[in-house]
Amino acid sequence: MELILIFRVLMRWWWIVMIPVVIVAIFVVPDLLRDSPATSGGYSVTLRYSAAQIASNLAPRDGDYQDVWLASELTVNALTDWVRSGSFRDEIGQQLEANGSEIDLAGMGVAADNKRSIGQLFLSYPDADQLAAITDAAIAVLKNRAQAYFPQLGSEPAAVTILDTPQVVPAPPALANRFAPLIRLAVALVGGVLLAFLAEYLDPTLRRREQVEALGLPVIASIPRR
Repeated sequence: MELILIFRVLMRWWWIVMIPVVIVAIFVVPDLLRDSPATSGGYSVTLRYSAAQIASNLAPRDGDYQDVWLASELTVNALTDWVRSGSFRDEIGQQLEANGSEIDLAGMGVAADNKRSIGQLFLSYPDADQLAAITDAAIAVLKNRAQAYFPQLGSEPAAVTILDTPQVVPAPPALANRFAPLIRLAVALVGGVLLAFLAEYLDPTLRRREQVEALGLPVIASIPRR
């Protein structure tokens, strides 16, 4: 019975329900139709690399190179932790200055991961051209500055090989940004429903037999609809 009453209220005041929905839709529908992921998501690039100690720093061996692969894995592990640090960000800034680029790194995002001897560096930035310059600087830092932070490398940097050509691509918007227009429409719909029930509560008109009986008045007769 309650569901029937709710349905009747919504059918009677449907135009009030739609008022906030239409108003919000005027502002959010263009955002839904506009295909511009870079506007809210910026740009990103992924660097896949391998790394190891310089061969001259390795001890002589007779045929068994398992320790070489293990050393490579440990080197990648170390670089993965390093690129997440503030010193790596500082090194990128200094390299950019050396390259003649003035880029504010406040908007740069850095993340890293690795699978055994393969490392991954994820960079993000709002501007595509500047991200390309940041990527070049990050590669130079990886190749030339690791020995300053890892004494076990000796006086020589790690041997870093970039496995793929870096590609700057539009990054998808954050999940909250992607669903924000739908959330606004949902909130507008809920607001419209509440307004409909408020209008029903304030409306003194008696429309149904049970409304009259709820007041304690007897119903003598009713006129059916055509």
